Amino acid sequence: RSIAADENGMRKGDCESGLPELYIGIQYKDSPRMRNWNRRLFMLSRELVKEALRRALATGADYAEVFAEHSLNKNINIISGKTDKIGDTVISGVGIRIFKGTRCVSGSASSLAPEAILGCASKVADALTGMPLVRDIVLRERLFGNIHPVRVVPGDVCNAEKIDYLRQACLAAKDYSDEISQVSGTFLEVDHKILIATSEGLFAQDRQIRTRVIVSSIASGNGENQDGAVNHGARKGMELLEEYDPKALGREASRQAVTMLHAGYIKAGTMPVAIENGFGGVIFHEACGHSLEASSVALGQSQFAGKLGTQIANEKVTAIDDGTIPNSWGSINIDDEGTPAQRNVLIENGILKSYMIDKLNGRRMGMASTGSSRRQSYSYEPTSRMTNTYIAAGQDEDRDIISSIEYGLYAKSMGGGSVNPVTGQFNFSVDEGYVIRNGEICEPVRGASLIGKGSEILMNIDMVGKNVARAQGMCGASSGSIPTDVGQPLIRVSSIVVGGR
Repeated sequence: RSIAADENGMRKGDCESGLPELYIGIQYKDSPRMRNWNRRLFMLSRELVKEALRRALATGADYAEVFAEHSLNKNINIISGKTDKIGDTVISGVGIRIFKGTRCVSGSASSLAPEAILGCASKVADALTGMPLVRDIVLRERLFGNIHPVRVVPGDVCNAEKIDYLRQACLAAKDYSDEISQVSGTFLEVDHKILIATSEGLFAQDRQIRTRVIVSSIASGNGENQDGAVNHGARKGMELLEEYDPKALGREASRQAVTMLHAGYIKAGTMPVAIENGFGGVIFHEACGHSLEASSVALGQSQFAGKLGTQIANEKVTAIDDGTIPNSWGSINIDDEGTPAQRNVLIENGILKSYMIDKLNGRRMGMASTGSSRRQSYSYEPTSRMTNTYIAAGQDEDRDIISSIEYGLYAKSMGGGSVNPVTGQFNFSVDEGYVIRNGEICEPVRGASLIGKGSEILMNIDMVGKNVARAQGMCGASSGSIPTDVGQPLIRVSSIVVGGR
């Protein structure tokens, strides 16, 4: 989609004195004036935003926030070499919140027109009764910088180039084995622009570009199907694809599927487990990470509530949530309340050091925000969420971790799972697993799952490797689905229940 512009960057039909109030996501020719527009991303007038804040505060709220969004999302999917779907989605609207103490009222409108924004602010205010606090809102723009440079914006590249990459991956996946019955490839791109203004005077904007590629294979034989998949994503543009050979991605997806097709079943029981790096970090993310979010802690609905400064993990465990990692999938410049991204050490040598905190739950806890407030879109109310969460490197060698296990499970690739943050009880599937026998990785097994409690698994991590790797996923919770990284080195859990046959 393109919009014609003349040498001054004007769209055809625009006039110098009658520029539209809002300019979002339009590429203009370079000029000092246009560079300023592109830097600011949005052109919602400050007076409009100030009036919305005033209306939101009209019935006695002590804090108001305007969150405006305009996002362009693309999804390309091919199956067996043929293009199955090309989807383009535009998300545009505003979310408005007010606080009165620890009471919160929020609303949204699926339009950025002035009447929609002001109408939403008035309706949110109507939920409270009282007199407005006397104050003068002075909005000052804050530029927090960008630590996630994008070399090639995906929206500037034709679909054919993206489809060709997927086809190369799928062809290699299909050619891997005669047992591969179906392959698919998916290309995802997001161009997410946000504006945040608050009654405290904040006026800030950010642009978040993310790219992701996924390749999946299904192996079939003897009436059974097994699948394998690889995916890579980053807060980058098309340059991400230069980092991964599409043929190698396809072959890896099929290797997993064929390996599991010929695997036997593991016998259920309690045993030591070695969990590989990368997506193995989903164990910490789900079993422990959600319980460290203020959305659970502030309400006393977390297994770790009230335990700051106490030992909750083995002394070998240090866990971090870091939204400042350049170009990482879960990274941010500012969170969805306008707080700068931070590196938060959650657990240090087994001691609980910090929670992940948003503004509202920070009020409830008497603690400052840690830059952890996130939301899927303007239509969701933000709350504390993870960014890039991982177990830090330890001092153990990988070979020593494996050789220390007489009989157990090597979880090479983890799948999805679920957790109850109140109790910490979790259940995760193992996508690719192997029996460890006499300190050696032996035959592949399928059907394995890991079952336990977050507080117990943290104490049972008694060996931590040196090679940290991270992997990408989408995390779903009360504020919607958001991009997050998980990660760790190879770790050993001394004892955990393994589900199987």
